[in-house]
Amino acid sequence: MKYKQFFITGIGTEVGKTIVSAVFCKALESYYWKPIQAGDLDQSDSIKVKNLVKTVNIIPEIVRLQTPASPHFSAEKEGIFITEKDFNLPKIKGALIIEGAGGLMVPINKEGFLFIDLIIKWKLPVILVVKHYLGSINHSLLSIEVLKSKNITPKLIVFTGEKNLSSEQIIHRLHPNIPSYSIPFCSQIDNYFIENEGEKLKQFLI
Repeated sequence: MKYKQFFITGIGTEVGKTIVSAVFCKALESYYWKPIQAGDLDQSDSIKVKNLVKTVNIIPEIVRLQTPASPHFSAEKEGIFITEKDFNLPKIKGALIIEGAGGLMVPINKEGFLFIDLIIKWKLPVILVVKHYLGSINHSLLSIEVLKSKNITPKLIVFTGEKNLSSEQIIHRLHPNIPSYSIPFCSQIDNYFIENEGEKLKQFLI
């Protein structure tokens, strides 16, 4: 895979985007950037990635919100208005991993500015993170269809957690041209796990 900059999104919240981001950062020796952090500022995703990948370069968030909720709600509650003009791609040399918040249709402001609008603006290849749970097939297929409606096809689907072959097969059957990769379930996510998975991913991406 020739690309070195990716936007990592997921089919919802808590599907493993940050772990996938850390693995990509390790594999590509890249910068990491989460443009918006809502809640958990003392244990942000940027901090988590830095703890897992000591060599990663962290680009500070553009927006930091105290309330752990959808950015549009958190920002309004805190008297902050976010616009599309607030977000520009960092000017860096080398690989870059950008992690979204939640899924594609998460609103950034009350005017209806969505995370998918950032993907469209930046024209970056998309990695779609999928975790198996009741309803995840529907959420996966809807996410792919939303992207395709904007003339975007995910470059890679990354399955995380416990494997569900039946779910993966139906997604592949309906979208055979989208490659996939799996990061296995691990009860103890640490530097060793990320380093090991990063090396595997590096070989896969060659």
